[in-house]
Amino acid sequence: MGKDKTKVTKRNPWAWIPTLYFAQGLPYVAVMTISVIMYKRLGMSNTDIALYTGWLGLPWVIKPFWSPFVDIIRTKRWWVLIMQWVIAIALAGIAFTIPTAWWVQLTFAVFMLMGFASATHDIAADGFYMLALTEHEQSLYVGIRSTFYRIATVMGQGILVIIAGLIEMNSGLKPVEVSFDVNPKIAQSEYALPTVNITDSLSNHEIQFVTSASNISIGVSTPETVQNQSFADFAQLMLDSVNNMNIINGFNTTGEVVNRSKNVTDVSANKEKQWSAFRVWLSQTFGDHIWGKKTETSDDENKDNNIAIVAVRLNKKPEARKDYILNVSQKEGDTGIKLVSDGRLVFNENNWEKPAYLYYTIDHKIKDSVTAKFAGSSGNIPLAWAIVFVVLSLFFFAVVLYHTWALPKPVTDANQEKKTARQIFSEFVDTFKTFFTKFPLWQTVAAILFMLFYRFPEAQLTKIIQPFLLDPINAGGLSLSTGEVGLVYGTVGIIGLTIGGIIGGIVAAKGGLKKWLQPMAWSMSLTCLTFIYLAFTQHQDLLTINICVFIEQFGYGFGFTAYMLYLIYYSEGKYKTAHYAICTGFMALSMMTGMIAGWIQETVGYRSFFVWTMICCAITIIVAMIVKVDPKFGLKKNEDK
Repeated sequence: MGKDKTKVTKRNPWAWIPTLYFAQGLPYVAVMTISVIMYKRLGMSNTDIALYTGWLGLPWVIKPFWSPFVDIIRTKRWWVLIMQWVIAIALAGIAFTIPTAWWVQLTFAVFMLMGFASATHDIAADGFYMLALTEHEQSLYVGIRSTFYRIATVMGQGILVIIAGLIEMNSGLKPVEVSFDVNPKIAQSEYALPTVNITDSLSNHEIQFVTSASNISIGVSTPETVQNQSFADFAQLMLDSVNNMNIINGFNTTGEVVNRSKNVTDVSANKEKQWSAFRVWLSQTFGDHIWGKKTETSDDENKDNNIAIVAVRLNKKPEARKDYILNVSQKEGDTGIKLVSDGRLVFNENNWEKPAYLYYTIDHKIKDSVTAKFAGSSGNIPLAWAIVFVVLSLFFFAVVLYHTWALPKPVTDANQEKKTARQIFSEFVDTFKTFFTKFPLWQTVAAILFMLFYRFPEAQLTKIIQPFLLDPINAGGLSLSTGEVGLVYGTVGIIGLTIGGIIGGIVAAKGGLKKWLQPMAWSMSLTCLTFIYLAFTQHQDLLTINICVFIEQFGYGFGFTAYMLYLIYYSEGKYKTAHYAICTGFMALSMMTGMIAGWIQETVGYRSFFVWTMICCAITIIVAMIVKVDPKFGLKKNEDK
C-alpha cells in the first residue's frame, strides 16, 4: 500500500518554524507600530494617534478569554491557516481603504479585525509549536522562533517603513526649498505679502511648485513701527492674515479663521479656545515655554522677533480632483528661525492660481550669522502606504499557501482530549480563581501593580517616539523623513532592543531575577534621558539620533528582561500555560496606558512630555521594589552528582 500523502505527521522544523514565527511577528508590528507612523504621515494628531492605536492593543488584553475555544474547536493547524487567511485579507483591506474619504474609521476597523486575528494566531501557533515538536525539540528551536520574530519586527518597523519613505520621496513633485541667511548687521524696513510671478515659459513646464523666494537674506532687528503700528501689532496682523488667507483659499483644511486681540501673541491661542480650563492651565503651567524663559535684561525681553513671509503656488492647473499636499519643515540649521504658520498646505484645481503663505520668525537673540534650510515634499503618502500594505498582503497570501503544504499534521493535534462545556467552564473559572489566590493577597496586588505599571513610562514613549522623530523642528520634533525613521527606530532601535534583551537574559541566568530586578528597572528608567536630550537640543545629526535611540532601546530591552522573567515566575504551578496567558493579557493592558500620551504631548509639548515620562519612571522603580521574588528563581540549578 502507498503512503497517505495527506497525513504528514512530521516535517523538518526548519521548513515551518522560521516562516510561522516571522508571520506571527509581522501583523503585530503592523497593528501596534506601523499604524502609528502611517497615521502620523496621513496627518492625524498625536492625541488621536495614541488613542486609536492604544485601543488596537485590546485583542491581546482579552485573548485569554477565548483561548479555550481554540483548544476545543478544530485543530491548532486549522486555526493557524484560517487566521493567516484573515490577516492576508485584512492587510489588503487596509491598502484599499487608505485612499477613501472614511480612511480613519475604515482602517481602524480593519486594524482591529487584524488584531483579533493576530492574537488568535498567537494562541494557535504557540499551541501548535508544542504539539508538533518533542520537548527536546521545543527547547532546541526556541531561539530560532524568537529570532525570526525579531527579524519580522525589523522588516516591519524598518525595511517596510523605509520603502514607504522612498515611495513618498519619489512619487510627488519636485521638492520646495527655502534657505535663510541671517545676518544681524542687515537692517530691514519693508514688509509686505509677496507675490509669485509665473512666466509663459514656466507655465508650459511640467507641473511644479514655485516660490516667491528660495534664498532669503535677513537681519534680526526690527523697526519700532510699520504702517503707523507698533511692530508687534503689525507682525500679529500679518500672521493672522497669512493664516486666514490660507484657510479661506483652501490651503489649510483644518484651521479656523480668527481675529485675535493684538495683546495675544501665543500662536496656540486659537487651539486653546477649544480646550477645557484644566487643559489650558496645564499647558500654561507645564508647557514647553517654561524651558525657554528669557534670561536677558528687561530691555532685551521687550524686543520683537523679525518676520519673513514666503509665497508658494503651482505653475499650472492640476488635473480634476487631484490634491498636491505640500509638507514644509526645517531640515537643518539654526532653530532660531522658525516656521510659525501651518506647514501642511493642500493645492488643487480650485486654488492653484492663488499663493499660499509660509510665515517665519527670526529670533532677536541671534548674535552671529547663521543659516537654516526648509524643505517641502509633496509625495503621494496614501499611495506609499497602500503599496506597503499590498506588499504585506501578497506576502501573507504566499505564506498561507506555503504553510498549507509545510505545516505538519501531528496526531496529537487531531486527537486532543475533547471536553464538555461544563468541564471547560469549570476549568476556566478555576484557572482565574487560582491565578488570584496562588499567593497572599498583598503579594497578588503587588504583582498586578507590577504587571500594569512597570512599563508605564515606555507605554507612553512608544506612542510618541515616531511622531517626535517625524514632526518638524518648529513643532518640537526632529524632522526626519519616513525612511529615516525606518532606519533609526525600526532598524537601529530594534538591534539595540535585541542586544539589551540578550545581555539581560545572560546576567539574569547568572545572578537570578531578584538580584537584577532593581538594576533592570533603573535601566528602563535612566535611558529615557536620551529623549530629553534630543528634545532640548533637536539634533539633526543622524549619527547622534541613532546613538540616542540605540541607548534607549538597549536600556528598555535590558530592563524588559526582568518583566518577562517575573511573568514566568508568577505563572509557575498549576495551569502554568493559562496563567502565563493571563499575565500577557495584563502586559498588553499595561501598554494601553499609552492612550493618554498624545493628549499630554499636544498639551505640554515634546520637552515637557519627555520630562513627564522621566517622572513616571519613579513608578517603575517603586513597583519593582514592592514585588516579592524567590532569590533562587532564574539561577541555573546545579546538576545532581
